[in-house]
Amino acid sequence: TFRRAPGNGGFLPVRHLSDAPKPPPSLLKTTAAAAFLLSNSRKSLPTPLAFARLRPNCPHLSRAQTPVPVLASAVSWLVDAPALPLLRIQVIRITFVSSGSSSCAMSAVAPPLCTWIVAACLSATCVADDEGKQRNYIGGGLFGTRRHLAARRRGGARSGVPIAVSFHPERGGVENNKSETKQRRVVVTGMGVVTPLGHEPDEFYSNLLQGVSGISEIEAFDCSSYPTRIAGEIKSFSTDGWVAPKLAKRMDKFMQYLIVAGKKALENGGVTEGIMNELDKSRCGVLIGSGMGGMKVFSDAIEALRVSYRKMNPFCVPFATTNMGSAILAMDLGWMGPNYSISTACATSNFCILSAANHIMRGETDLMLCGGSDAPIIPIGLGGFVACRALSQRNSDPTKASRPWDMDRDGFVMGEGAGVLLLEELEHAKQRGAEIYAEFLGGSFTCDAYHMTEPHPEGKGVILCVKNALADAGVTRQDINYVNAHATSTQLGDLKEFEALCRCFGQNPQLRVNSTKSMTGHLLGAAGGIEAVAAIQAIRTGWIHPNINLDNPEKNVDVSLLVGSQKERCDVKVALSNSFGFGGHNSSILFAPF
Repeated sequence: TFRRAPGNGGFLPVRHLSDAPKPPPSLLKTTAAAAFLLSNSRKSLPTPLAFARLRPNCPHLSRAQTPVPVLASAVSWLVDAPALPLLRIQVIRITFVSSGSSSCAMSAVAPPLCTWIVAACLSATCVADDEGKQRNYIGGGLFGTRRHLAARRRGGARSGVPIAVSFHPERGGVENNKSETKQRRVVVTGMGVVTPLGHEPDEFYSNLLQGVSGISEIEAFDCSSYPTRIAGEIKSFSTDGWVAPKLAKRMDKFMQYLIVAGKKALENGGVTEGIMNELDKSRCGVLIGSGMGGMKVFSDAIEALRVSYRKMNPFCVPFATTNMGSAILAMDLGWMGPNYSISTACATSNFCILSAANHIMRGETDLMLCGGSDAPIIPIGLGGFVACRALSQRNSDPTKASRPWDMDRDGFVMGEGAGVLLLEELEHAKQRGAEIYAEFLGGSFTCDAYHMTEPHPEGKGVILCVKNALADAGVTRQDINYVNAHATSTQLGDLKEFEALCRCFGQNPQLRVNSTKSMTGHLLGAAGGIEAVAAIQAIRTGWIHPNINLDNPEKNVDVSLLVGSQKERCDVKVALSNSFGFGGHNSSILFAPF
């Protein structure tokens, strides 16, 4: 009955109950619990008592029509049964088949534990279940309720059809040649920024410590008809010496910022031309994302299309995609390792940094350029955020417009730029004599699964993200004494994030919290990148920058945890950088002194 069938690929269906060894009558029950449950048992064998209590949970199977052994008792019978040679047969798939003009089938892949289930997989009856019970699928969704009535399908399951079991002779296990890689440590050896407060890490952080605001009136285009006419705009920027002139003319600004910040991170990390030639470029990758992508290139292409497609920039499609910045930079450097882009709105940079670090930890790469870049200060970008009523309208006093945790905040201020880190495996960095700025400890990302723009009322996503980040980094909440918060200067966002931080860290008098956005505005996908640089600079210098414009603090905010209007001395033990984005994306990353 169970011999290998030549010409049939080594598979043969088990025949009816009458052809198989018959168990004692006292063992007869439905086969559904035995076959279906064991086929899904991938980690450990359920206890006999558990099997005895379990009932079939498959709508294609009857509950008591055709008698077969229940697994809980059949195990002892199998040992002494004439079917003992069957124990050398491994079941690979259990398929429940129905008959009729329109057949239906359900299958479950059996784990190695099923090497002794063949005798238990005898005959079973496939019948239509009671209408309206387990055959109905009812699920709530974002766009309404779905209902699927399987019992009404034409050619549904009918009684008297045996189970078909595919199996093959026992085979040897596949040899695993994967080498075991111990957890590798990741360090930061380079930083690059393009921001409204400067294009060098030291210049950028010096302005932050002095409380200088980068918010001003928009000069790139005429926005006199807009209710918001201010932003963290980069006034002077040049790609000379960093990007080929012809390429710079064609590409979007977010790509220009990305490439310049990436190359400056290499320069800041001491990766000279000589060292670059010695690198194994197959183990070097680029993971720099963008929340908005090439909006200007795409917008210009639409305007050109109004005249004729012949007027369109032939590079408008590739240069509008978020991944092309990382791709162009990798082509320029010749780096052949992991190269892609993550786009999770304002949380983009942190997602990219954590993913890049994971590539190094797993032993796939030795160096990774990672972070984010965005250039949304164009008519369509400004107009879009104005339309959703998210921006501050404090046009008369731009430098006072971005005011996280202040009672008088009226929305965030847009910013633009890029922030890029050079992450490196510790031993690789030591071997080339690199200066180590900080160590990357770990991080996490979660989703609120609540609303497109509003944070969860109880801060569940943020709390889960911070807790997971601490667990991943292997630190306790008492170890955290500096948080660079996301705090964008919105009514709901600032408050809910602060409440979540208090629930995570309690009333820790040593904890200091600030927001870089009070001076830079919100750089969207690039925000986490420049804030990671700010956190690392705080570790390096021992100074944390102030929160400017905090004149009238929110009543529900514990002011004792917030940095005041002047920089503060702080011996940072572990720095936490938070970033949250539209869609409920939450991300937290941690750095510590090396």
